[in-house]
Amino acid sequence: MNFHIMAKPHGALCNLDCTYCYYLEKEKLYGGPGHNVRMSDATLDEFVRQYIEAQATDVIRFAWQGGEPTLLGIAFFERVVALQQRYAQGRMIENAVQTNGTLLDDDWGAFLARHRFLVGLSIDGPRALHDAYRVDKGGRSSFDAVLRGVGILKKHGVEFNTLTTVHRKNSYHALDVYRFLKAMGSRYLQFIPIVEQVAPAPDAHGLVLIQPEAGQCAQVAAWSVEPLQFGRFLTEIFDEWVREDVGRIFVQQFDVALESWMGLPQSLCVFAPTCGLGLALEHNGDLYSCDHFVYPENHLGNLHEAGLSALVASAQQTAFGEAKLTGLPSACQSCEVRFACNGECPKHRFTRDRQGEYGLNYLCAGYKHFFRHIDPAMRFMADELQNGRAPARVMEWVRSGQDCLP
Repeated sequence: MNFHIMAKPHGALCNLDCTYCYYLEKEKLYGGPGHNVRMSDATLDEFVRQYIEAQATDVIRFAWQGGEPTLLGIAFFERVVALQQRYAQGRMIENAVQTNGTLLDDDWGAFLARHRFLVGLSIDGPRALHDAYRVDKGGRSSFDAVLRGVGILKKHGVEFNTLTTVHRKNSYHALDVYRFLKAMGSRYLQFIPIVEQVAPAPDAHGLVLIQPEAGQCAQVAAWSVEPLQFGRFLTEIFDEWVREDVGRIFVQQFDVALESWMGLPQSLCVFAPTCGLGLALEHNGDLYSCDHFVYPENHLGNLHEAGLSALVASAQQTAFGEAKLTGLPSACQSCEVRFACNGECPKHRFTRDRQGEYGLNYLCAGYKHFFRHIDPAMRFMADELQNGRAPARVMEWVRSGQDCLP
């Protein structure tokens, strides 16, 4: 059984203080500010060894996140590479690191290029939209520092993609965001909806951002994207992309949608029928069901006490993954876009449908708007691929003003 782990070798520690960050408060699960949350050599060794041994593929992909993983320094990742080489046994190792980019310099650029790390760079659009929520510990802009990081990646030829959160403010400026990302050189774009529930008071662990089944009274955070507006955001970008950028710019939601229209398994967990194979590892070896479910209730165990494979295959994790399918409300089961959405991420399933049934995705209206809108173009591209032709021909088809498949 192949699975994917987002490793948090520095826990929630970060040099930025993004308003919407769901992970910053996780430090409260590990003693709060001031506690040592650096992954030890022993835990790193165990993680690398167990993760490689557990995978049944010739290419093994590691993902390093945070917090901000570059706070650990280059020496830590030099050790990562050395351990991977020790345990690889002839298999290919690939690394990806998600960073805010503010700490990148020439030394980092040279290291990332030398070891062929794929860099995910977090940036939310032009200055005003990026700085709306992505600020440092003093509340100051992070935009210039991020752009310096982009310059470092380009200078050293480091492959990168961009991760853009879609929040209350930038969701109304879709084309400004899209065109900015293209202009800065991003060819692979991810758009992540920001949706959080805020409890009126911290729980017993000090957490305020709660999960759907927490049983607490909560309000949607003021920075969260509005449901229909998220769909409009994606639709505006799609309309420009499908006319000008197919085959040149790759947007994750569009790629996965095409998989759905072709009847293929979705490669992104939020749109797959079930989940449970994308987990999160904390700095001390604690394994959680998902990066978005780092709560005591979703703690599976520790890799020092039980192997990663056993934890992933546990009854608890199996039930977590299957609940995505079995927990679909009736409105989803009969929905015409279920084949593409599958109820999206369980983290967002906290509203009620028209019949009052709990478990409807907060973003339902947005996804219906988006998937219905892209249907003609997706059917065209799927037909092109299935007949051995390039899907980029859709640009000519759309510009010609046709509204049905030829």
